[in-house]
Amino acid sequence: MTKTSCTVLSARVRSEIDHWMLRYPPERKRSAVMEALRLAQNENGGSLTESVMDAVADYLEMPKIAVYEVASFYTMYNLSPVGQHVINVCTNISCMLSDSEKVLEHLKERLGIGLNETTADGKFTLREVECLAACANAPVAQVGKKYYENLTPEKLDALLDELG
Repeated sequence: MTKTSCTVLSARVRSEIDHWMLRYPPERKRSAVMEALRLAQNENGGSLTESVMDAVADYLEMPKIAVYEVASFYTMYNLSPVGQHVINVCTNISCMLSDSEKVLEHLKERLGIGLNETTADGKFTLREVECLAACANAPVAQVGKKYYENLTPEKLDALLDELG
């Protein structure tokens, strides 16, 4: 553990990462990288900075580039600040065939933002994702850990009013 990981990652986060590392043989502690990034992101207000990713790499004794690769590959990690509610809209083939483009256009208009943008009040960030694995109920969006299926403009308006 380096001084960087001690100053950037709180004692609580380091303790939780330690807990996750116990699931793996000591020589495989790098396997905890996804959970370590999730914990660090939550503590950092919902996004990962270079210094936070570097601290995770130092703590897990792995190359920084390996941590960057994980963080940049998965959509669950945010490499820039995001709104309080991140709306992920699936645009894969099943959703596309079920008018996911209409869902995206409605959200853009209603929120007044484009893809990968955040509303001025910091409440919503809108993103397009490749697949949410809910094809039977397309079109689909995810907000936090919850899925919203069979979306229509009316359902979207009710959701935004509820979250708003």
